[in-house]
Amino acid sequence: MSKPAEEIPGATTVVGRPTRLRLRPWQSQALGKLAATSGRDFLAVATPGAGKTTFALAAVVQHLLDHPGTRVVVVAPTQHLKTQWATAASQVGLHLDHLWSPAEGSLPSDMHGIVTTYAQVAQSSRLLAPLAEAAFVVLDEIHHAGDDRSWGSAVLEAFDGAAFRLSLSGTPFRSDDAEIPFVDYHLDEARPDFEYGYGDALSDRGVVRPVYFPRTGGFMEWIAPDGETFAATFADELNHERANQRLRTALSLEGQWLPTVLSDADGRLSDLRRDHPDAAGLVIAGDVEHARAIGGHLERLHPGSVTVATSDDPEASGRIAEFARGAGRWIVAVRMVSEGVDIPRLRIAVFATTTTTELFFRQAVGRVVRWTRGLGRQPAYVFLPDDERLVRHADSIAQSRRHSLKRRAEREEVRQQMDDEPAIDDDSEQLSMFSVIGSVAMGSTGDDPDNLGVWGDDPDDLGEMANRPDREPNGVDLLLLPPPLPSGRSGGATHRGNNDSDGDQPRVSLREQKARMRAANADLAMELVRATGWGHAQVNRELNRLAGIERIGNATLAQLEARHTAGRKWLNRS
Repeated sequence: MSKPAEEIPGATTVVGRPTRLRLRPWQSQALGKLAATSGRDFLAVATPGAGKTTFALAAVVQHLLDHPGTRVVVVAPTQHLKTQWATAASQVGLHLDHLWSPAEGSLPSDMHGIVTTYAQVAQSSRLLAPLAEAAFVVLDEIHHAGDDRSWGSAVLEAFDGAAFRLSLSGTPFRSDDAEIPFVDYHLDEARPDFEYGYGDALSDRGVVRPVYFPRTGGFMEWIAPDGETFAATFADELNHERANQRLRTALSLEGQWLPTVLSDADGRLSDLRRDHPDAAGLVIAGDVEHARAIGGHLERLHPGSVTVATSDDPEASGRIAEFARGAGRWIVAVRMVSEGVDIPRLRIAVFATTTTTELFFRQAVGRVVRWTRGLGRQPAYVFLPDDERLVRHADSIAQSRRHSLKRRAEREEVRQQMDDEPAIDDDSEQLSMFSVIGSVAMGSTGDDPDNLGVWGDDPDDLGEMANRPDREPNGVDLLLLPPPLPSGRSGGATHRGNNDSDGDQPRVSLREQKARMRAANADLAMELVRATGWGHAQVNRELNRLAGIERIGNATLAQLEARHTAGRKWLNRS
């Protein structure tokens, strides 16, 4: 007899187990404001690392308890974030299928909904529309709906009939070309229903890290595509085109600027790892080839401690997840780790990309701001070229940091008294005619760990940070009951092990149990092919018939178990 899912070692299904969440004050306030909303749309803007995912999942579960049978659709920017959303959802008893495709049609009855991407929505908006009818839709990093003009229209077509649309963003955004659906605008600026900025999070303590921006000058020489030779420092005034060429020259490994900055950043990382042994660094590269070259350079410094994750690698998401769990020093990526990816141990970033827009810059900075309990003082650093565009973006964040520290000091005193613009045109012919002669770093960071070496940044506020208590802001406890499934059954939560009280054991989600059961069914089908001499398709059709399954993609866990049991009996008779 086959083993049903609950008999697979380490997997136990628990139905009806509530989840207790400790909400941060802003999350509780945002949930209250969302509950009071009379419309169908809500935009929450919260700084990276503040906990947008937790807020959204709490909102979804509460909605499902009030409106049983509602389907859920989450739209994420990338394939990797689809998995991250599904994993987080499973922790609150919410079962989302991140492997669903339009070809599968309807959802299995034991799933609350799906996680998809904006690119997938653009390709299948008409097929998604019936599934999203009267659904609760979460649009993560909603500004991505404006990445391509067709994406915005696809989002509108797919989710116009939704019962409620919760849009999320990590930073305020504007719409210069076409407005993004379901977002309210004022003078081209998106107007959020709730906003929680970086300065607010710093003031609350224990939410995000203070970020500092060591920036390095340099002298660069290059041959432009027209054959003319140029030489300039970052202090020289150049037109837009020449400034882009100067930046690209600095970021090339053919010169000495980038190797010098990587060495400085690596030294800072070594300092941090004395108190934070698994602290890590991220290099944001310009393209796949650039990322691999940087990875090779760092690998020579620290063999076996460097991960490269690029979109052309089918194993990239797995590499990112493995790096997040491990203790390796460096991860190099182009865009796969620039937004939404949760790696709390990142403390250092090197901005080595030619993308200079403020939105992308803030998203990149967001990778290193997530607060880690138990560390006390934990500043983060983003190393960047002394390019005036990047300096301007960094200064706006630094001003928020200084302002929050000043406000905090004032409160303590009162208490005591009483351009996604590429830097180089994507024309490959023009790029092939561009040539780096050389680059030299000027004014790189110093060796003293307490000397920030930040030109235009203020190191004095580190004194306050050194005495900062390591505590979370006062929170609000929220008890979430498992949301009912669209079929009317309880969703429940799942976990590993047989001890219900063992809260330290990681849970096994329903989607993971189904994945294991699908794999077991696939192995069994191969055994039956060998034992019966039937074709693979014929065996699968017979197994589906025996279990009463129309499509394997729509099968519930119970149906997959029944299929496996029927197949095992068939094999025993063969």
